[in-house]
Amino acid sequence: MSIRSERLATLFVREVSKILAEEIKDETIKFVTITGADVTRDLSLAKIYFTVLDDNKKEVITNSLEKASRFVRKELCGRVQLRKMPEVKFVYDESIAYGNKIERIIEKIKED
Repeated sequence: MSIRSERLATLFVREVSKILAEEIKDETIKFVTITGADVTRDLSLAKIYFTVLDDNKKEVITNSLEKASRFVRKELCGRVQLRKMPEVKFVYDESIAYGNKIERIIEKIKED
C-alpha cells in the first residue's frame, strides 16, 4: 500500500466512525466499531472493516451498512477533498473473533 493510500485509510477510519456515530439514524449501526480500512491504489474501492459487540446481529448490521454505504460515501465527499471518491464497501473484520478464539485455546491449555 502506498503512503497516500495509508493516509486515506486512516482518514477514512476516523471520518466513517464519526459519520456512523453522528449522522446515521439507524440505531443498529450506532454500536459498530470501525477497525481499519484499505484503499486501492487507483482509489476505486475503499474497504472499511468493522466489528460488532453482538455476533448474533452480524448479518443484520452488515445488511444495514451495505444500505448506508451510499450515504457514507456522499458524506465522505463533503469531508475529504478528493478528485474521485472510491466506492465504499463494508467488510466484517474476522481478526477480532479469531484472536478471541486463540486466547480461549491458550487459556484452556494453561488450565490443563
